[in-house]
Amino acid sequence: MELTVNGKARSVDVEPDATLLNVLREQLDLTGTKYGCGEGQCGACTVLIDGKPRRACITPVKAAAGRQVTTIEGLERNGRLHPLQQAFLDLDVMQCGYCTPGMIVTGAALLAANPNPGEQEIIRFMEGNICR
Repeated sequence: MELTVNGKARSVDVEPDATLLNVLREQLDLTGTKYGCGEGQCGACTVLIDGKPRRACITPVKAAAGRQVTTIEGLERNGRLHPLQQAFLDLDVMQCGYCTPGMIVTGAALLAANPNPGEQEIIRFMEGNICR
């Protein structure tokens, strides 16, 4: 199966119904995306597919074929962290850090759609990301 992950064409030998999360972590060694609930409820496994946040733990890899997949690792550009990644570091917002990749990826999608969201829009957009 052919995937485009973080701007690079990747070929993986997996069943089409394998989860995107397992392929990212086990086949492509992209371990920033985390396994949380395994049911698409907590947001720890959030990636972008064609710029939209999706739960990788419930997304079959076949649904990502031919589309652009972006993980937390792929938000960095030219050696510079995404501004949201940098803000999380600068403001020391992480506790255990397990939910952080999903929160940053989800927040990056919001900022791409609306660079200046209001507080209520941020709250609504981030509702599906749970911090343990």
